[in-house]
Order: sequence, then structure tokens, then C-alpha cells
Amino acid sequence: MHATVAHLQEQLAAARKDSSTSSKPPSSDIVKPPRPAPADDDKPRAPGGQVGHAKRERALFPPEQVQAGFDYRVDVCPDCGQALRPTGFGPRVVQQVELPLIPLRIEEHRQHESYCPGCDKVHHGVLPPVVVQGGLLGPHLTALVAYLKGVCHASFSTVRKFLRDVVGLAISRGMLAKVVAKVSAALERPYQELLERLPEADRLNVDETGHKDRGDLLWTWCFRAELYTLFKIAPHRNADVLLEVLGAEFDGVLGCDCFSAYRRYMRECNVLVQFCLAHLIRDVKYLTTLPDRRDQAYGERLREALRALFGVIHQRERLSAGEFKRRLQAARVEVLRQGTQDVPPTAAAARLAKRLTRYGESYFRFVTTPGIEPTNNVAEQAIRFVVIDRHITQGTRSETGQRWSERIWTVLATCTQTGRSVWAFLQAAVQAAWHGEAAPSLLG
Repeated sequence: MHATVAHLQEQLAAARKDSSTSSKPPSSDIVKPPRPAPADDDKPRAPGGQVGHAKRERALFPPEQVQAGFDYRVDVCPDCGQALRPTGFGPRVVQQVELPLIPLRIEEHRQHESYCPGCDKVHHGVLPPVVVQGGLLGPHLTALVAYLKGVCHASFSTVRKFLRDVVGLAISRGMLAKVVAKVSAALERPYQELLERLPEADRLNVDETGHKDRGDLLWTWCFRAELYTLFKIAPHRNADVLLEVLGAEFDGVLGCDCFSAYRRYMRECNVLVQFCLAHLIRDVKYLTTLPDRRDQAYGERLREALRALFGVIHQRERLSAGEFKRRLQAARVEVLRQGTQDVPPTAAAARLAKRLTRYGESYFRFVTTPGIEPTNNVAEQAIRFVVIDRHITQGTRSETGQRWSERIWTVLATCTQTGRSVWAFLQAAVQAAWHGEAAPSLLG
């Protein structure tokens, strides 16, 4: 009877897992506990500008960007009617930005034909490459369609409405799909350059999320290096994808969670791994929610050891390099000791202790390897855009759509990572492709 009750309690605890005790996203927390009431001396601040904060004003556009100027003066005092004289101080300036009423510039390219009586042939004037490649839309308008579709999560119907109502151009969804395909082709070389460089990275953070294509479940993999981020849509969520992308000779450090694909890749290819400490903390916290007091006690002392570890990490700026390393090493030893010694004979505790015994060193690779982060937060943050896009667009409908998605996501994430303009890069890529020039590099 007691065994049955305990089993049911464990099942209930597992069913109550949320984002703080598992890898489930915060959006899955249907019912969240209310926030604790603030203390009397810690009342929430009022919205808007705060008392004592310096006022922030937008900087004026430089004179070379101003296309029209207007001056307004008062010559007679509106109160007494006396003539006014200038004070000598400069004018108060108000700048206003406006769209032109018709933002389209329509060009007509005519191919005149000429007849050769010598060879009895008709020859036509040669169009510029940008006209041949672009067709109806010029390079800037083509880049705008790609920006709306890929960066703004807009559907083809939404892009069509925008062009019709705002820009004044009626265009079919089929034509928009062809335009996006042209931009995807222009982004192929920059994407391949990053894909070929991935195996050479010193450190990579990797994460994956589901992707739907006409109802089939695929997987979007995110590879985040120091200077770029690459996305790849693959049919599997196993180590074969890592072998395909990184190869068996990958010599860097892989930051990831403890998913089986990474464990297999680590085991078969002898790859150095930094498992995410944030995931470990959630698993430890889950132990404290189980009904067995032995699991709770084990989870609490392991949780305290992890809290002490992060306390040392947060003191990095205030400690010397030697002292920081010494304290970090001591905290690491304490976490492994609490996790592998005096383990209660329960299934949940035994599973976690077995993992720490087998992979404990891989949770603390950052202690001995400079530049390695203890968590996989950078990859998880990079992949959020993909998750948002999936919720809005409902995935893709073809292999062409898959290639477009992984390329535009890579451009967006890498440009954001390096502080470049996505819009400027799309324009440069389209211009280069249509002029037969080398594609711009995402690496700068």
C-alpha cells in the first residue's frame, strides 16, 4: 500500500514539472504561482520616467541628411504689438521624418531589335544583369520582401497586403515566393562558408528544437560560435547530425545539455563537452519536489553546493585570477562530493548520482578551460527567434522553404551577434548575386 502511494506521488510530482524543474519552456507553465507580495520598503516603482533620472533626448539628424528646412519667426509681439529683434541665440529645432507619398521608382528597360541583312538575323539590345536577374522587382525592393518575410515573420499574404496598401504595388503570392527563392540563392554562399568553418571552431554551443514541414516533424539545430550562429534543419535529432556537420575529428569544446545525442557524440568521437549547469540545477530542484524526504534532503544539499558554486562565479570580478580558480575548484569538488556520496537508495537520486559519476567532469569543463561558459544559455537564447517564427508561421512546406529558413535565420542571428545591419547585408547579397560578383561574407 505504502509503495503504491509513493509511486503515485512520484507520478504526480513528474506531472507537475514546470520550467523551473525541467527543460520545459516557460510558455508551458499554464498555471504559475503568484508573485510574493513586496515588502513595505520594496514597493514596485511607478511606470514611466523615474525621479532623479537624467532626461534622454533623441540626437538630431546631421545636416547632410536634412533634405528640406523651414524657418519660422515672429516679427511683432503678440501681446503689445511692438517690433521684435533677434536675441542672437540659435533656433529651437524640431525634426520630422516622413515617407514620400509614392515610394516606388518605376524603370522601363526597352530592348530594341536590329536586323542584320548579312546573316539574316535579328539582334536585341542586351539588358543589364540586375534587370535580367531581378525581373519585376529591383534589388532594394527584393531585399525588402526578404526582410519582411524572414525577419518580421510576415506571411506571403501579409507581405502582399503591405506592398499593395503601403507601397502601392499589387503582386501575387506566387511571385513573392519566387522573389524569396532568389534571395535564398543569394545567401547560399555566405551560409556555406559558415557551415564549412564550424568544424574548426574552438568552442561551440549547440541546441535543437522541433520544426514542422507539411506535418512532418523535423529538427532545427543551432550552432553558436564566438563570431557567428548557424541554423540547420535536419530530419533527425541524433548524433548523426553532429557527425555530418562537425565530423568525427572535431577538436573544440561543445557546450550543450545532457541529451543522448551529445553523449553519444562525446563517447564515439572523444569530444570535450561542457554540459549545461542550468539544466543540472533544474534536475536537482525537481528532487526537492518529490514526496520522499530522502530525495528532498539529497536535492537540498546538492542544491546548496551548486548555489555556493555560482556564488564564486559571481565574485569573479572581485577576486584575483589565482584566488578565483582556487575557490572555483573547491566548489566543484564539493558539488561532486555531495552528488556522489551518501546517495539515498531511491530511483530518482540514484539516476542523478549515476549521471554525476559518469559525466561529472563534463559539467565543470569551464573550470579548467578558459572562455567556456558553464551554461548553454547563448544557444538557447539564439534559438528563441526560431521558436517564435515556428509559432507564427507554422513551419515550412517544402525543402526550398527549409533552406530559406535556415539561411535567413543564420543571417539574422550572425548580424545581430556582430552588430551588423541585417537590412544592409540583404541588400549587399542581392546586389552581388545579380551582378555576378562574390557574395559578401557574414564574417565581416
